[in-house]
Amino acid sequence: MAEHPHALLVRRGYDAFSRGDMDTLRSLMTGDATHHVPGSHPLSGDFKGVDATLDMYRRLFEETGGTVRVEVRSILVDGRGHAVSLHRFTAERNGKKIDETGGIIFRIVGDKITDLDECVEDIDRSNEFWS
Repeated sequence: MAEHPHALLVRRGYDAFSRGDMDTLRSLMTGDATHHVPGSHPLSGDFKGVDATLDMYRRLFEETGGTVRVEVRSILVDGRGHAVSLHRFTAERNGKKIDETGGIIFRIVGDKITDLDECVEDIDRSNEFWS
């Protein structure tokens, strides 16, 4: 059975992120797309607009010296504009390491991502890693 178009879109986004391909990521999102990152650290908050979102992604790579890795575990869709991904997130920063399960709830309109609500396994661990 073929994968749903929304799952394919999300998978393309993860692939582009993993390669640091910001041009492809830009093409997958609406101009006003917002990425919501949980926690209370310098890289948490609401990144409104594709430019702010891509800048946050750039900072993830910069802050981790390029060690950030995201491995997709599964993608679920409802066929009505929502997709949920589960992934493994690993990175190193300032002598610290993180390895945890996370996920993103995507809102898709047409063939573009408009909203990304990120969830993490352990907010305290995430805050400690990024602070």
